[in-house]
Amino acid sequence: MKLIKKIAAIMFAFMMVVSMSCNVEAEEEGAYKDGDGSITITNAQIDKTYTIYEMLQLESFSGNNYSYKVADGWETFFTTGVGATYMKKDENGYMTYKTGMDSPENLREFAQSALAYAQGGHGISSKSTKATSDTVNFSSLNLGYYLIDSSVGALCGLTTTKKSASIEEKNGVPTVEKTILESNKDNTGNYANIGDVVKYQTIITAQKGAQTYVLHDTMDKGLTFKNDVKVKVSGDTNFLTSTDYTVVIDPTDKCTFDIEFSDTFLKTIQGETKIEVTYSATLNADAVIHDNNNNTTYLTYGNTNKTNPSETHTVTYEIKVLKYSNTKDNTLANAKFSLFNQETGGTVYSLVQKTGSTNYRLAMTDEDGITEITTNNTGKFSIQGLKPGVYWLEETAAPKGYNKLAKRIKVEIKEDGSYVINDKSTRLPVSQVDVNNNSGSLLPSTGGMGTTLIYLIGGALVLGSGFVLANKKRAKAK
Repeated sequence: MKLIKKIAAIMFAFMMVVSMSCNVEAEEEGAYKDGDGSITITNAQIDKTYTIYEMLQLESFSGNNYSYKVADGWETFFTTGVGATYMKKDENGYMTYKTGMDSPENLREFAQSALAYAQGGHGISSKSTKATSDTVNFSSLNLGYYLIDSSVGALCGLTTTKKSASIEEKNGVPTVEKTILESNKDNTGNYANIGDVVKYQTIITAQKGAQTYVLHDTMDKGLTFKNDVKVKVSGDTNFLTSTDYTVVIDPTDKCTFDIEFSDTFLKTIQGETKIEVTYSATLNADAVIHDNNNNTTYLTYGNTNKTNPSETHTVTYEIKVLKYSNTKDNTLANAKFSLFNQETGGTVYSLVQKTGSTNYRLAMTDEDGITEITTNNTGKFSIQGLKPGVYWLEETAAPKGYNKLAKRIKVEIKEDGSYVINDKSTRLPVSQVDVNNNSGSLLPSTGGMGTTLIYLIGGALVLGSGFVLANKKRAKAK
């Protein structure tokens, strides 16, 4: 598979155009000598490599008649290899194109095959240079038939019989731009809850001569790729099919996935073309809190070229809570809380406790979560994986001996991750929800002074009644 890909990458790297496209004029016999030739490439791409291969040697010419022989290293290619399909050798060893095989399409295929052969060794003479400006010059050349290799894409092969020839690099450098669709922030960033799906779009601006395009995409561990790639050419209503590209999951380059475009599809690109790639990912349980969960994309093309990366960022936040009584040093255990999406009634959020901590996060759709958090002796906990918005925190049970809050606490998470609590925005920035519980007051005991007074009063009444009764009896006896 690797060998096939390598050959395909080489084959579609270059195009060949003969003397007519290179505007080469014939000169009279004897107006040159080997080593005096030069080729100049204009509109060259800086930092890209250009290589020339001498395929055929010009032995002689007169007017429009030329005599070429095979250059060193190419004999097998032209006798038993692919080159024999396009060119033939006469009984004197001179090379000419076969009838009908010099059409632009055939020349393109011929050049692709020739390049694959040249880069396979065979002792073929070549010269390479990296462009430091928009012009590249090869000098001291033998005159003949040359194949020119641009690491940007296809260039051309040419027939030259003059001391200098000039050709133009017509292949631009592709670019990649990644955005988030339906974003609640901007094109390259968004906010999300854990469990939310993030939709991406990558635009590849492809260029004429496109070859060996592979889109590489890497997601941070907080993002789970949904393997739902769709590709189309901008402006088209139909999506590309599986014959046009291949999605490779967990490729050897350690990316999350690669998209390898087929040679057949790349051949259809005849000018600047925008390719739209859409796919999505879920913000998962490993999402980092209050920081970027990144998705990075770049394109490799040509031989060893790579575009600048394009990156998006997904951010999620948390609500931190401290439960205490009177002073924050007096933290309370055994208070119970739930988080809701509205002030009364509404939906309670399902949560999962993170191992070995007092941090809880939103549960994924396939997880069995809890809806109530119980504080430990620290009085602290956090609910993580929340995007900016309004949430309602309810104390569902207070510790024994303490009064439970009568209503829910309104917590608004701002885009910077700070909070507005119960609409008191003047206290910004707030990074923690402080929940203060008061203990209940001690009511009088039924075994205390109140009962003693009742006993004393009752005894006094009994004694008084006895005294009155005794006085009445004395009076009656007299």
